[in-house]
Amino acid sequence: MPATYTTHDLPGGPHLAHAYLPESECAALSIYIPVGSRDETGNIPSGLAHFSEHMAFKGTKTRSAKELTLAIESGGGQANACTSEDYTVYEAQGEAELMPVLINVLTDMVWHSTFPKNEICLERDVIGEEITMIRETPSDHINDLLAAATWPEHPLGQSISGSLKSIAKIDRACLLDFATTHHFRDDIVIATAGPMPVDAILKILLPLLPKEFKPPTPRSKQTLSPCREIIERRHTDQLQLALAWHTPGRQAPERHALRLLSLILGESSSSRLFTELREERGLCYQVGSEVSLFEETGALQILAGLDPESRKESLETILKETTDLAQNGPRAGELERAKRLAIAQSKLGFESTSAHCSWVGEGLLFFGHIPSPQQARENLLQVTDQQVQAIAKKIFAQKPAMAEIRAKGR
Repeated sequence: MPATYTTHDLPGGPHLAHAYLPESECAALSIYIPVGSRDETGNIPSGLAHFSEHMAFKGTKTRSAKELTLAIESGGGQANACTSEDYTVYEAQGEAELMPVLINVLTDMVWHSTFPKNEICLERDVIGEEITMIRETPSDHINDLLAAATWPEHPLGQSISGSLKSIAKIDRACLLDFATTHHFRDDIVIATAGPMPVDAILKILLPLLPKEFKPPTPRSKQTLSPCREIIERRHTDQLQLALAWHTPGRQAPERHALRLLSLILGESSSSRLFTELREERGLCYQVGSEVSLFEETGALQILAGLDPESRKESLETILKETTDLAQNGPRAGELERAKRLAIAQSKLGFESTSAHCSWVGEGLLFFGHIPSPQQARENLLQVTDQQVQAIAKKIFAQKPAMAEIRAKGR
């Protein structure tokens, strides 16, 4: 889908990233707040950013929770939000003609939420059920355990949802202070995508912006501690096994080689781990790898669900493959196949208007400009076997974090 990307400075400091898609029948809007669970330090209860995200849907000065939902869904659109370690995003999409409504409703939610007391009590119970559901689903809970093992004594290791104990401390005053501090930051990024020209977007958006934004408090830098091993025992028939290695951050030159390393290792049905553990040895149903990148660091993660009796062989096989990549690099044909997969995934992703919205928003948020998708693909094509081996050698020389959910008595 051909697109023209532009950026625009908004009054007070925030920025607009626009993807002009003249042939699109759809529109998408995202508002990025550069705050997440890693910013919950000191006296800030963990889970506050996530709780605040939920409460943005619970009513504003002019709309009830139901009216917010109906304003978008009556026009065939949908709205959602997501909290991560280092940002929160409010997003909506629908047919192209719905863009004025999307802008009106999302800006209302972000800047005029009232955090009604009765809704806070109800939503605390809802989030509590979400926390319990994740904890009682081993394949989900292993992610929280792995984060804690990868980032011990660091806010990146905290659960994004918080705990039942921490969310019990969150009240209306806490939520209002959070919104006042972070929803009016001058580093907010608003992303739009669709057939509406940017001048028309600005005409709708500018009157809805707050009159004043303020600089954020710089994020504190914390030293990374060595990785740990965490084992949790419960009544379960399957072993959840997860490993992680620290990597460079999202702006590091090695990130392209790192992406291809993960593809070779475990992101497809032809990857080494899937082939060895599932197809050749029958040790598991599912195994995979992924990369999570942050400002100053990141992690390459491997997760698998196994028969407990297969633990030793599975772990030996995983470490054998990581060692081989560090010592010998990719095998013949592996890197070219990974490049084709990465580029095909990129092209398929850009078939949606929402993907363009995410690309321009996250590009401006994380890099200060909108990267060219074509250049990003070219960067992948230029990666060599030697570069993949170099990043493998760099990260796999470390002792990995390890998290396990085992059956009791094992």
